[in-house]
Amino acid sequence: MKKILLLLTLVAGLSVAANAQNKPVFFGIKAGVAFPTIDFSNEIASRNTDSKTSFYVGAIADINISPLFSFQPGLTYIGKGAKFNMRKAMEEIDIDPSDLQGNEIFTFNYSYLELPVNFLANFKVGGGKFFIGAGPYVAYAISANLESTEKDDLEFGSEDGLYRRVEFGINFLGGYTLINGLNLHAGYGLGLTTIQNSSESSSKHKVFSVGLGFNF
Repeated sequence: MKKILLLLTLVAGLSVAANAQNKPVFFGIKAGVAFPTIDFSNEIASRNTDSKTSFYVGAIADINISPLFSFQPGLTYIGKGAKFNMRKAMEEIDIDPSDLQGNEIFTFNYSYLELPVNFLANFKVGGGKFFIGAGPYVAYAISANLESTEKDDLEFGSEDGLYRRVEFGINFLGGYTLINGLNLHAGYGLGLTTIQNSSESSSKHKVFSVGLGFNF
């Protein structure tokens, strides 16, 4: 009788372990450092700004579609923006920067709630898995300001010269997840829509990020 009970306990334990391995949905958290820039362009030329240092924090749901593929929606708070060196820009186009007054560095700061929807390919490597994927995102701007000698809020609206609340883009990501659920990941977000209303130019976010996550 004791042997039968021991056998049943072992089978039950193996069954629980197997179900945990084949769990259809994992929930997770993530956080890390972001290095955003802004790409400005018009009919004549384009210019990429210097990056600034920001951060992100969020949550994801990893939904298994097959042993190889998974679907991963999420919600992330992320800081975007860029640094712009006015003196450097003027010198590059042969304009005398001697008339500049005050701070020559202008910093654009944006705070977004971002909803990414990624499709991942997962490959078992060692005791964990390597993953790589991509997908679209939609982001909503919570706040925006321009900082130089002082900080000025940027105004949102639909008129020319004002800033847009909603941004659409695509992101790419990859990383490695350990067997305990901890993962190291890196990503690149590419804005597809301009962040400021203008009939003469466009400005789009680009964000490189790296961080840690944990899947439950």
